[in-house]
This record gives sequence, C-alpha cells and structure tokens, in this order.
Amino acid sequence: MSANHQSSSAQLAAGHIPADLIPAGADPRTVVIVQQAPRSYTGLIVLTVVATAGAVGVVMTLCLLLQTAAITATAVAAAAPAGVGVSFALRRGK
Repeated sequence: MSANHQSSSAQLAAGHIPADLIPAGADPRTVVIVQQAPRSYTGLIVLTVVATAGAVGVVMTLCLLLQTAAITATAVAAAAPAGVGVSFALRRGK
C-alpha cells in the first residue's frame, strides 16, 4: 500500500473525505464515498472443513471395509480344517 492510500483509508475510517477523492467542480457536502465491504472467509472455511471431513469419512469407511474383510477371511480360514477339499482316489487297473 502506498502512503497516500493508507492515509486515505485512515481518513475514510474517521469519516472524512480526502480531497483527492472529490471530483472537480463537485460540492464536497454532496459527495458520498462508498467502500467495498470486507471479504468474508466463512464460506471458504466451511467448504474446507466439509471437504476434509468427507475425505476422512471415505478413508475411515475403506479402513472399516478392509478390516471386516480381513476378519472374515481369518474366521473362514480358522473354521476350515486343513486338508478339506475335493479328493480323488486313484487306483491302478490290472
């Protein structure tokens, strides 16, 4: 910021209209300076929080799914005795 802009901002904050903002030939009593409203970051912050929470939710869901699959595979492997399966008896013919 330039020094002139800072002093203009300070004057506007104090309710004074700097002379460089008054158009030539205008009555200073009728000049109204409209300032831009300060920017609100609420929407961006809420969007970031929601996106982060969504990403964490997806990762937690995947972790739960993988854990359930691992527990199921372990239970199935423990319940099935070793060697159980399809077997064929091979006999030699005479």
